[in-house]
Amino acid sequence: MQTESIKTEQLTRAYKGKKKADPSVIALDQVDLSVYEGELFGLLGPNGAGKTTLIKILTTLLLPTSGKALVAGFDVDKEAQKIKPLINMVSGGEESGYGILTVVETIWMFSQFYGIPNKVAKERIDKLLEVVGLKDNAKTKVYKLSTGMRQKMNFARGFVSDPKIIFLDEPMLGLDVEAARTCRKFIKNWLNENPTRTVLLTTHYLVEADELCDRIAIINHGKIVACDTPDNLKLLVQREPIFQLETTMMQNEIDEFKQMAGVIDLTYSHNIDKSTTSFRMRLSKEEVIAKIIGTLTKHNLKIISLEKREPSLEDVFIKLVGKKIEEEDA
Repeated sequence: MQTESIKTEQLTRAYKGKKKADPSVIALDQVDLSVYEGELFGLLGPNGAGKTTLIKILTTLLLPTSGKALVAGFDVDKEAQKIKPLINMVSGGEESGYGILTVVETIWMFSQFYGIPNKVAKERIDKLLEVVGLKDNAKTKVYKLSTGMRQKMNFARGFVSDPKIIFLDEPMLGLDVEAARTCRKFIKNWLNENPTRTVLLTTHYLVEADELCDRIAIINHGKIVACDTPDNLKLLVQREPIFQLETTMMQNEIDEFKQMAGVIDLTYSHNIDKSTTSFRMRLSKEEVIAKIIGTLTKHNLKIISLEKREPSLEDVFIKLVGKKIEEEDA
């Protein structure tokens, strides 16, 4: 039987309106969730979906309005002090540390908050600085670091306590491609070294979630709308053909395609420099693409590329949430 690292039951968090007459805002709405030891669990959702509120509750920074949350078997409401030594967190764009301290001094300071012996802390810091590529900047003061270098330091700081459960909230934000790849590899290896460790990851990079996560929960408007493995989630859109098109620049024709019978959903972007429009559409059946091509021809729009695609997590997300993960609410 699997051991639950994180468990929530009917977890709800409401915020009072700005004025007394305003209704409460429900950030989390009766969330039931189980995350198991040894699991790399992804939490995906658009901005304002409730991800940050959920993580704040699980890291003991916020109390729930009702329901229950257990982390490492301890109640976040009644046993927060037992949870804190067992967890750590890395957030993208975080301003951690003090500018006058060096990189190594900053990470060492955080290690002492957890009571880590000096010798052990030094060994871990040396290893982590090697992993994130900051070994040559160990004695650089934090205020001199670029955004990417600061995020590398934050990443190392999160793992220096060797937590039982680590919360990674957009951890690759600001990292270059190679640094992000190295950090993803480290996360996998770190998890494999000890089957009692757990990672909860939030990210806007759906390819990253697909690559890393054992299971993924999608949250929207404070509710969990799906929770399964990436492959099983993709089965939700497996039967509906998906096409990726690039055409010469469209103007107002997009609305016509959105309203066309057989088009389930459509997302698009314009490339001003190339004067092209790229769009991805999920169709009720493959034959609808012939109607789309006919409409493009009618509007004198040239097809630059047309490709049938396998379902991705982005397609699942759009199906369940109604928009891309990076889109803001109108």
